[in-house]
Amino acid sequence: MIDTTNTPVIIKGQYKGSLRNEMTHLKSNNTIMTDAPTDNHGKGEAFSPTDLVCGALGACMMTIMGITAQTHDFNVDGTTYEIKKTMAADPRRIGQIDIVFNFPPNVYTPKQQAMLKSAADTCPVAKTLGAEVVVNLTLNF
Repeated sequence: MIDTTNTPVIIKGQYKGSLRNEMTHLKSNNTIMTDAPTDNHGKGEAFSPTDLVCGALGACMMTIMGITAQTHDFNVDGTTYEIKKTMAADPRRIGQIDIVFNFPPNVYTPKQQAMLKSAADTCPVAKTLGAEVVVNLTLNF
């Protein structure tokens, strides 16, 4: 079911040649470039489209965890994360995404830790990925 109460986001793109794309988020006017990865005919000089999917997953999880922390009056500012993408073949696709979140040295209660884990698991990007993509999530408190 589509939520028709939300205003659609519009992204305009242009193929620049040499396996590169430029995309602009119209509301903010922010622009990003993509490049094909070196293992798929590109130069790897920018995020690949599949890199963006993995980055979007990490940023989405972190954003939802940030909302959870704000809502429940605790702080996750300074949390870092690292994402490892592993491609699969036949068909070529993202096979596995490993994400490690390293939280700052605060004391998080077991309840807060459970809320953060639940927030990460229920982010919209995670819910959009198909079951054939293995997502391994590590939260280091």
